[in-house]
Amino acid sequence: MSKLKYALYTGCTARESTPELLKSTLAVAKKLDIEIVLLDEASCCGASHLQDFDDFLSLVLNARNICYAEKLDLPMITICNTCQLNTAMTKERLDSNPELKARVNEKLEEVGLVYKGSVSVRHFLYALIEDYGLENIKKKVVKPLSQFNIAPFYGCHNIRPSELHHKMNQTKESPYVPTSLDELIEALEGNSVDYEHKNKCCGFHVDLQAPKTSNVLTGNAIVDAFDNDADFMVTPCPLCHLNLDVKQKAALKTVNREAKLPVLHLPQMIGLALGCTPDELGIRHNVTEVDFV
Repeated sequence: MSKLKYALYTGCTARESTPELLKSTLAVAKKLDIEIVLLDEASCCGASHLQDFDDFLSLVLNARNICYAEKLDLPMITICNTCQLNTAMTKERLDSNPELKARVNEKLEEVGLVYKGSVSVRHFLYALIEDYGLENIKKKVVKPLSQFNIAPFYGCHNIRPSELHHKMNQTKESPYVPTSLDELIEALEGNSVDYEHKNKCCGFHVDLQAPKTSNVLTGNAIVDAFDNDADFMVTPCPLCHLNLDVKQKAALKTVNREAKLPVLHLPQMIGLALGCTPDELGIRHNVTEVDFV
C-alpha cells in the first residue's frame, strides 16, 4: 500500500476545547505511517450557525478553507462532524452551481485564492476505512480491545443528510442503521454495543437556546449506553464529545440518573489498540475519568 497523505482541516474545537483530539489524531497517523499536513491558515467553518445569519459568507469561508487543501493538491480530511457537514455542503453547492461558484471566487480573489473543486472532503473515519482499510488497521493492533464493551456514538452531521454523505464517501452509511464505527470497533477486537441512541442527536446545537433539552438528549444517550453494559463510549465528533464528556454530570442530573461513562474520541480509541501511550492520546484532558489505561 502506498503511503497516504492528507491535508487536515482541524476546525476550531480540536485546537482549543478538545486538544486531545488533535494530539491523538496525529499520534494515530504516525502509528499508521500516514502523512498529515495541517491547514494552519484555515479558519472556523461557521459551526452550522453562521449560514443562518449570512449564507454567502459561510460559503466563502468554507471555500477558502478548501482552497488551502487544493493548493497542496491533497485530499482534505476533517475530524469534526459539523466541520465535515459544512465543508462538504459548500463543496456540493459550488460544484453543482457554476454561477454561485463564480460569485464565491470573485470574493476569494480579494485574498488571492480560487476555488476549483479539485479535492475530496471526507471525515478521518471514512478515510481510514476506505483508503487504509479495516483489515490493514487490524494488522496494526498490538493491544486488542477485547475486554471492553464499546458504545459507538455517531452523531448527526457525519451521516446526515444521507444524500450528501453518499456523494462524499464510498461507504454508503445508513442514517438509520450506521455500521462504520461498529466495524472499526470490531477491527480493533472490541465488543460493539448496540443501543437505541447511538445514531441520535447529542443536543449540542440546541444548548444555548434550550439547555434542558440538550441535557436530556445527552443524558438519554449516556444512560442508554450505560444500561447496555458499555465500558466506554466513542465518538468521531468533538462537539458530541463536549456534551457527552464535559457535560456528563449535568446531563445525568437532568434525567435523574447516576452513572459514570468515559467518552473517548475516535483516534483515542484507535490509539489505545495501536499501543499509543495515554500521554500521546491526551487522556488527561478528558473530563470524565478514563480509569482503564
